[in-house]
Amino acid sequence: MELIIYLAIGAIAGFAAGLFGVGGGLIIVPILYVVFTQMGYDPNVVMHMALGTSLATIMVTSISSVTAHHKKGAVLWSVFKNLAPGLILGSFLGAGIAGLLSGNNLQLIIGAFALWVAYRMLRTANVQVDESKRLPSAVAQTLAGGGIGVASAIFGIGGGSLTVPYLNKNGVVMQKAVATSAACGLPIAIAGALGFMYFGAKAQAPIENAIGYVHIYAFIGISVMSFITAKFGAKVAHALSPARLKQCFAGLLSSVGLYFIYQGMIAFWV
Repeated sequence: MELIIYLAIGAIAGFAAGLFGVGGGLIIVPILYVVFTQMGYDPNVVMHMALGTSLATIMVTSISSVTAHHKKGAVLWSVFKNLAPGLILGSFLGAGIAGLLSGNNLQLIIGAFALWVAYRMLRTANVQVDESKRLPSAVAQTLAGGGIGVASAIFGIGGGSLTVPYLNKNGVVMQKAVATSAACGLPIAIAGALGFMYFGAKAQAPIENAIGYVHIYAFIGISVMSFITAKFGAKVAHALSPARLKQCFAGLLSSVGLYFIYQGMIAFWV
């Protein structure tokens, strides 16, 4: 039954990864939080395990998703090259920062972040991207990648929630922003997952079936299914209008944000 749950999570997360370029973390993290809680893991590490495992699975999801987007010629590899160094350093550092925060604080931070991004995406859903704008210099892109990497590791996501709006703001159309974001998810996931393994192993006694804060069985089950379904999500992304894609994206983020704020407030008052 446990394996079936992980496979189901992977199917949903993979589709979302291809559709939104978010790596699936915004779905994986809340579901894993519930699953790990029900399995009786220490409440103090449940959120950290959900984040670390989410990033580990995004390594596989990103490869599947970006392959599908690349076939359509939508990935801006020159932009990826500029962002990648910052993404790698930032996400490893972000894993260390997340390890210092309590589970309740992480929930509230992630919830507020998701709602903020949803609001920004809804506000600009029907606004045409100004394609006359140009991305900043390579150095500025690397610095932006650093900030995106830190936040992505703390939130357990592939960075799409930040990378997509960043690229949109600088004149990149939605489909290409999603595709490039999917590529950026790989360095974020690798560095972030290694960070959660490293800092998790240093922080406490070993967790059953886990390396640091990465749950091995959940990683395998989710990765297998998400690799398959990410391709279908990517195909749907190219069939939708940019405005509709933003609206769907914002709806997903709003649901996740409200859920984590609710959980965080309950834990705070209890």
